[in-house]
Amino acid sequence: MNLSFFIASRYFRSKKKRNFITVLSRISMIGVAVGTMALVVVLSVFNGLEDLVRSLYASFDAELKVEASLGKSFVAEEEWLDLIKALEGVDIVTEVIEDNALFKYRDYQHLARIKGVSANYLDHGRFGQGYVWGDLELGTGQQPKAILGRGVGFFLSVDLDNEFEMLQVFYPKAPRSAGTIDPNQLYSRDMIKPSAFFSVDKEFDDNYIIAPLEFVSKLLNYGNRRTSLEIKVKEGESIQRVKRRLRAHLGEGFTVKDTDEQHAGLLRTIKIEKLFVFITLSFILAVASFNIFFSLSMIAIEKKKDTAILFAMGARQKLIKQIYIKQGAIIAFSGAIIGLVLGFVLVWMQDKFGLISLGIASSVIENYPVKMIWTDFLWTSVAVIAITFLAAYRPALIASKVKSYEL
Repeated sequence: MNLSFFIASRYFRSKKKRNFITVLSRISMIGVAVGTMALVVVLSVFNGLEDLVRSLYASFDAELKVEASLGKSFVAEEEWLDLIKALEGVDIVTEVIEDNALFKYRDYQHLARIKGVSANYLDHGRFGQGYVWGDLELGTGQQPKAILGRGVGFFLSVDLDNEFEMLQVFYPKAPRSAGTIDPNQLYSRDMIKPSAFFSVDKEFDDNYIIAPLEFVSKLLNYGNRRTSLEIKVKEGESIQRVKRRLRAHLGEGFTVKDTDEQHAGLLRTIKIEKLFVFITLSFILAVASFNIFFSLSMIAIEKKKDTAILFAMGARQKLIKQIYIKQGAIIAFSGAIIGLVLGFVLVWMQDKFGLISLGIASSVIENYPVKMIWTDFLWTSVAVIAITFLAAYRPALIASKVKSYEL
């Protein structure tokens, strides 16, 4: 066994004196354990929230979304669409027209986004995460139907069981040079029957109404122009490989985004929050590790005679430094291992048994989401190592300067 480690472990396990220094060492270990456990748990919660956001958005958004690089819309000819559908890995291509419109139901009005989609929209497996009320269908050409976000339905007080009341949609027409005094000439108007509500996320619930592509194209006068294409990848195919093929095929005039890129801002915010939480808890862990500094300093004072004897026996300053640094490492690593194990157990129990509830009755999940990632354990360990070295170096340096003739 390494001599410096042997002496450090004997100092740590010494039972001759249950004095204040020993108690302080144990408190240091407990402080490191609690801080490490908190880091593991909080980082796992952020991982769970990130996965939850991805799953919720994936149930509304497409796996891949094609948009024009410049402008609001693009022309989608049938031959051009057939070439995209024929690309390797592409399973379903859904044409989309999306814009703001005014909706009226009885005496209530609400401004929201109308999303016109082709008939295969529901074949993407939409709304897998979330809730649906009513019949999830878009109707026929003769009787189009709309799927409303729950928030939109609430704002308009829509009654799905009312067979006679229709949802009115208003869209402003492009301004013309010749003025008119007839307000009916300033907007397009049509009616559609509500068929269902969906609830995925507040951003979508309060702002979206899904309707058939032909209905929206006629109302907005889009013709064969589309605002985007939503693409489902064949099962077993890599989304990233299909994305590269689409980009190569479409060229610079189009952007192809996966689900993460469609909400890059939100996911980046979660990652930044996770980073700042990690830094904050690391500072708290550093504060807890001040006890290591004080306990090692007091041990260095108490063990002056032992240090002098070691010097007299031929020990060098390097050995003395190693003794106290390794004793600090024993204290910190013992606490870190306990904290990592406790953090793992708590996160596992939350994942399996749902110890802590979100407390939100309308949430799509009941309990706080958690997910363990091995890199979190790695960076937590790195933080503990760095903090331990900083806390133990100064006492080790002081102890190494003890001279036998000063005793």
